[in-house]
Amino acid sequence: MPKLDTSYLGLPLRNPLVVSACPLSEDIDTLRRLEDAGAAAAVFPSLFEEQIEHEELNQAWLHEFGTESFAESLTYLPELDDYNVGPERYLRRLEEARRAVSIPVIGSLNGVSNGGWVRYASSIQNAGASALELNVYAVAADLDLTAAQVEEQYLELVAEVRSAITIPLAVKVAPFFSAFANMARRLVDAGADGLVLFNRFVYPDIDLDALQVVPRLVLSRSVESRLPLMWIALLRGRLATSLAATSGVHGWDDVVKLLLAGADVTMTASGLYQKGPEHLATLLEGLRTWMAEREYESVEQLKGSMSQQHCPEPGAFERVNYMKTLTSYGRP
Repeated sequence: MPKLDTSYLGLPLRNPLVVSACPLSEDIDTLRRLEDAGAAAAVFPSLFEEQIEHEELNQAWLHEFGTESFAESLTYLPELDDYNVGPERYLRRLEEARRAVSIPVIGSLNGVSNGGWVRYASSIQNAGASALELNVYAVAADLDLTAAQVEEQYLELVAEVRSAITIPLAVKVAPFFSAFANMARRLVDAGADGLVLFNRFVYPDIDLDALQVVPRLVLSRSVESRLPLMWIALLRGRLATSLAATSGVHGWDDVVKLLLAGADVTMTASGLYQKGPEHLATLLEGLRTWMAEREYESVEQLKGSMSQQHCPEPGAFERVNYMKTLTSYGRP
């Protein structure tokens, strides 16, 4: 029987399946179902910057301002009146979740400015989180703001949070950097123990009946896993950091491919919303069966065996067989 254990952020895990940051992991009964179905760890829903500022600013204004700008699909969430209002309530729920299960529970912070981030990073650590996932995103719509300045904001925030906590720190990032490989290295140099690739965002839409700009949630599809697959394969072995794959993890084949590329863990949420917590057991069984059929003894043996370093055609990851793919499309 293949060994499925792996490690992420220095945490020993029984398998490479982690629940992405979403409200599923906040409900204690659902969290226990996820653990029973095979989840090796769970990321708690994010504490948003709106919630940190809630005590000082008008809540209704905050909930409207920047709705289209924040990562991690806000429309997964109910209105702030009903969801985790205030950091103190968030921390209490995190403590309850940590006591309720034996798997690691990872805290999450989501925002764009330094402010109270450092203070609440420490509070999340004190609440018992096994690690912290820092989730940073803002639309750089200022015409005077340069790409270099945006990158520096990320790096300064990571460095400040890193200095405030002793638990492992992962940074969940977007792919929208001009030189992502360089940015990944700089994030690690700033203190990230792991990178979560990649964030999914809510993009604005226009309601033609109400003539209003509204966010619309579209759950991920398996095809979206190709982007993190490519970058994980490119980074595996070149950075001394953990790599987590998220976006598009729906089937066991997605899990296998991402592990072959070099992911330490794969994270899923959309698939669990569509098929329920017990879908994790299906993913694990598919992974175990595939490994046994091909005589892989462990996930550790599997990880990164198809990364750029070990691929027979290493240039395929950089060029993505661009010309070959386009010219062959549609041929019988």
